[in-house]
Amino acid sequence: MAAIGEKIGKDIIEAMKAKDTLRLDTLRMAKSAMKNKEIDKREPLSDAEETAVLNTMVKQRKDAAEQFAKGNRPELASKEQDEIKLLETYLPQTAGEDEIRTVISGAIAHLAADGSKPGPKDIGPAMRVVQARIMSNGLHADMKRVSELLKEELAK
Repeated sequence: MAAIGEKIGKDIIEAMKAKDTLRLDTLRMAKSAMKNKEIDKREPLSDAEETAVLNTMVKQRKDAAEQFAKGNRPELASKEQDEIKLLETYLPQTAGEDEIRTVISGAIAHLAADGSKPGPKDIGPAMRVVQARIMSNGLHADMKRVSELLKEELAK
């Protein structure tokens, strides 16, 4: 396992010693999800793949928290929020809006290099370039927000 998986393994031991059940359960869940992905792939996961597994888990927790809030179950929604906070500590630094806008501007300039100005119809190729640049910079961003910002820029 790569760095994230190793850190989670060490933190599981610390959580056991501290008898921190929420942290222990959440970290075991994350380690299990990574191990399942590794078994499916039949080779060790890269850092990017481990990050993708954690991102998926965070997204699932956000959806569940939203459903629990709608279903008038604040205690379960709160538990999901706590798990989100814990999982996010293992993700790379979240990019700020200014950083995202800078990456988007660079991606649009890259797409406009052939002389044609990209428009709203070019959202797919532009999004792929933006995602690649965010990942290569070692950042983490909410892709829903990135998509919104990209649509704004392409509409100009």
